[in-house]
Amino acid sequence: MSAHRSPFNTRVAFVVETARRLHQYGTAAPRLEMAVSRIGERLGLRIEVWSSPTAIILSASTLDATNTAALAEVTQVMRLPPGDVDLARLCRVDRIADEVIAGTLDVEDGFRQLRALTEPRPRWWWPLSVAAFGIAAAMVAVLLHGAWVDQLAAGVIGIVIGQVTVSSAGHPRMAVASEAIAALLATLIAGAIGAFIVPLALKTVVISGLIVLMPGLALTNAVREISTQHLVSGTARLAGALSSLLKLTFGTLAGAQILDLLGWHALGAPLAAAPDWIEFPALLLGSAAFGVLFQAAPRDWPLVMGAAIIGYLSTRMGTGLYGPSFGVFVGGLIIAALSNLYARYRHRPGALLREPGIILLVPGAVGFRSVSLLLERNVHIGTNAAVLLISLLVALVAGLLFGDLLIGPRRSL
Repeated sequence: MSAHRSPFNTRVAFVVETARRLHQYGTAAPRLEMAVSRIGERLGLRIEVWSSPTAIILSASTLDATNTAALAEVTQVMRLPPGDVDLARLCRVDRIADEVIAGTLDVEDGFRQLRALTEPRPRWWWPLSVAAFGIAAAMVAVLLHGAWVDQLAAGVIGIVIGQVTVSSAGHPRMAVASEAIAALLATLIAGAIGAFIVPLALKTVVISGLIVLMPGLALTNAVREISTQHLVSGTARLAGALSSLLKLTFGTLAGAQILDLLGWHALGAPLAAAPDWIEFPALLLGSAAFGVLFQAAPRDWPLVMGAAIIGYLSTRMGTGLYGPSFGVFVGGLIIAALSNLYARYRHRPGALLREPGIILLVPGAVGFRSVSLLLERNVHIGTNAAVLLISLLVALVAGLLFGDLLIGPRRSL
């Protein structure tokens, strides 16, 4: 049956479920609203959609070119938790929508396939996710020029935090406090290792261990939404990111106070940094971990790895020329252009390149450092870090917007 000839309520149900899935799998408000409106139009519907990190309001009416002022026939309000990036399921939603629009898949069958995406992941995925936390943490310690022992300690802390994060997924009360718990554990473990086993660069190890929980991507999406006039969504997402930073900071400060009470002090000065040659192998291994953390399908892991490496190398090149802000701008521009080019010619979501490509560019660690310093009443240095955070966010968002101008996106995702 042609999609246009399906019953009105069936088409609306499909559009509503598509919006729900896109939100659940981490799509930002501008792209979600554009994608849902275009899908509705292709199905003969006029869709008005409003999206925020915690809700979607969607109204639908029959597309009638002669009556542009027609009132909505259906209005749906959905209260949703903030979504997490899930590239594999995002690609499946995109494929289902394309097949329904093309008429190769019935609307009702498409709706059933969307609902089936709630099936749990295989058991082997969870230990792999925990391992990916550890690998990503160790990689960041390498990029921050930590010593061998700093990298090993960061990897161990990353695994512990990964276990806490995975365990809290099915416990709502624990999930609310999981960031503070993770930061507390990271500080205590790093402090214990530094006091009884080997000296550590404590701040480097703690930041590396917590890097996966840093809301750098949320901060970037918030600024981008605000810059594109999605003010409510951007403001709400910014508030959520700041809330995460505060919980992480509270956990680290509480851990530091416990270490002082216990009298656990560092054995001595941190060891010398590891040699520079380890950076590229660590980048390869860490970018593979991003394939797991972004929940990409295994066949897309090389794509995710390539995007992360290109983003990092282009940013490093730009930083060497004119400083960090210019480097982040160049990295954002290149990744945005490449993701749009990929989406245009491969007919798949550009998010496969865009999300992992900017993950090493987002200034989550700078935001964490700024909030930590301000709460420690080190106002001068904390304010300087906050200014750096703003300049990096603006540069990254500008790079993404200019990349969209360089190669225009033909697909919403």
